Amino acid sequence: MTKRIIGLTGGIATGKTTVTNYLASTYNLPILDADIYAREAVSLGSPILGAIAKRYGQEILLADGTLNRQKLGEIIFNSEDERNWVESLIHPYVRDRFLEAITQSSSQILVLVVPLLFEAGMTDLVTEIWVVHCSQEQQIQRLIQRNHLNQEQAEARINSQVSIAEKVARADIVLDNSSTLNVLLKQVDTALIPIQNSK
Repeated sequence: MTKRIIGLTGGIATGKTTVTNYLASTYNLPILDADIYAREAVSLGSPILGAIAKRYGQEILLADGTLNRQKLGEIIFNSEDERNWVESLIHPYVRDRFLEAITQSSSQILVLVVPLLFEAGMTDLVTEIWVVHCSQEQQIQRLIQRNHLNQEQAEARINSQVSIAEKVARADIVLDNSSTLNVLLKQVDTALIPIQNSK
């Protein structure tokens, strides 16, 4: 049987982690997370971190030599060209890690959590696309609370991604996270039914 590979995406702070945790804990589905691979890509001593430090100077590093994520975020969320340069290094690494994990997994259902699924051109890795969304007002409030950002910083992060409307238009499954947690999780249950039946 062909693997069913769910590409879970959505805007920043729309509730992807909530859905991911539920799929893992309730359905025991393997979760492959792009953010984890992206952190690996810039780990201490990695060639990609070296290239970033060469471009932006040693002040992009913390005292222990690891990446100063906040400082890099200030750069890439205010410059599309710089964001594209950094992503051109990280995205190929993340893709390779996904391909390796998909090949090695014996599970018939996998969940790939890829915030930049469309932006990074990784839709070819999945067999169906799930998009979690909520209103932009909710996104901004969640980002401000979660990441301790101001309004302008939150909007810059949201605007750096493909619009949520475009993601919804390209989705196979749309999960609306503008209501309660129970409402969201029921949508996940419903979305999984055809997959469960195809086992």
